[in-house]
Amino acid sequence: MTVQLTPHVQELLKIAMAQGMGTTPEEVIELALEGMVPHPRRELTDEEKERAKRAVEGLRAFREKYHLTLGPGESVVDLIREGRKY
Repeated sequence: MTVQLTPHVQELLKIAMAQGMGTTPEEVIELALEGMVPHPRRELTDEEKERAKRAVEGLRAFREKYHLTLGPGESVVDLIREGRKY
């Protein structure tokens, strides 16, 4: 399949690669499309559910032990986006 990219899309690809969202235009586009296309969800096994529950409990205990909070107006999504810059 051949796709013609507009100058705007070409610039967006350059920015995405400069921010580490992929090393090639194809990789950036693939990651973007994977984020847009819904994937069928499979049911977690009881073991996976238990492991996830323990992980969340461990994170909560860590937060309580070290008195960690996000600053005013900050969200986990903001932190994830910030981390992707590096």
